[in-house]
This record gives sequence, structure tokens and C-alpha cells, in this order.
Amino acid sequence: MVAIDVAGWAALLLIGTRAATPEGLASMNGSLLVREATLADLDVVVAVHSQARAAYYGAGGIALDVIRDPAVEQQQRSGWTTSLQSSEKRVLCAVTDDQVVGIAAMGPPLSSDVDARAVGQLYQIHVVPNRWRSGIGSALHSAFVIFLADASLRTGLLEVWERNTRARAFYAKHGWKPDGQRRAGGPDNSDYLYFRLEAEPSTVTSRTTAPR
Repeated sequence: MVAIDVAGWAALLLIGTRAATPEGLASMNGSLLVREATLADLDVVVAVHSQARAAYYGAGGIALDVIRDPAVEQQQRSGWTTSLQSSEKRVLCAVTDDQVVGIAAMGPPLSSDVDARAVGQLYQIHVVPNRWRSGIGSALHSAFVIFLADASLRTGLLEVWERNTRARAFYAKHGWKPDGQRRAGGPDNSDYLYFRLEAEPSTVTSRTTAPR
């Protein structure tokens, strides 16, 4: 299970309130700003996703022409457009030096077989490859933990491409554990693995009782 480091991430509690600015400003951690994305961010969100996707699929042995299939790229753009316009989903941008260097998306479970009253899904976290291992992914992950607490959800769900060993190590470090389920449909006959995160009860309680 995982709990929020309140001392280190106190400003991130603003994410759940959506009250910091009209744009949904979330937090500032040093020089890193985490804010809610808008439809105006669509191009940069797609660009960050494409860069990260090319890096991890390439590291997993997938050819570049497969990764950069125009039909898939159009599908990604449509998906991000839908997420940015959704009232149920949340898309965040991590910004440093006025540049978007990471993105995250979260919301209710995509599968109707999962109880949306108890589970929130982390759809994606992506960081531009030249900023990996600089704390950006961890900041976005902390935002997801607060998203769970803000909605009084005790469980997080995500899926990770089985060959993305970097992502699997990242999520394991943050307390995620495989739940034994997998989904077919990855490139080169690969699968996606499902992981779950159980939040500490004190995390949910402290978030839901915080003054607003």
C-alpha cells in the first residue's frame, strides 16, 4: 500500500479542489508545475505521448514503422481529444521552463467489470525520454494518488505493456502489484499486464477531511 508524503507534496492537494486558478492549476514542486490540461494542450500532449511511446516500444524490439503507423497516431489523437473533453476523466501536464515534459490521464475504470465505486484507473503516465529519472513521473504519480483520495477510492488500476521493463520497475517502486490479469493486443503478439495499487486508509481519510 502507498501513502502520500504530506510534507513533500502538500501543494499537490490543490489538484482535487480545482480551485487554484481558472485553468485548474494543481501544484508547484520546485520548478515543476503540475496543472490540468485543456484542449489547447492537445498537440503537445500527443507529441509527448508519441515520443515516450516510440522510446518504450523501440526498447521492447518493435520496429519504428510499426510504432509510427499513421492510423494508430490518428487514433491516439482522437483518444486524447475525447479525454480532454470528458467531464469524468482528468488529464494533467507537467511543465518546467514553460515546456510540457510529462502527461498523465486518469479516471473511472475502462472496463464495466471493475467497480467504479472503489477503483480509479491510471490510464497513462508519459514523460519525454530526455527527462526520464528526473522526478517528473513520480510527481504525476503523486497526483494520481491524490486523485484516488479525493474521490474516496482505495484502489488504483493500470495496465502496462509486458516488455516495458522501465515502467514496470517504476510502478513497482511506487507500490503497484500485478493482479494476475492480462490483455492481448500488444504489438508483436505481446500482452498488457494489469497492476493494482492499494492506498493507505489514512491517505483517503486525510484527503477527504482536509479543509476546503
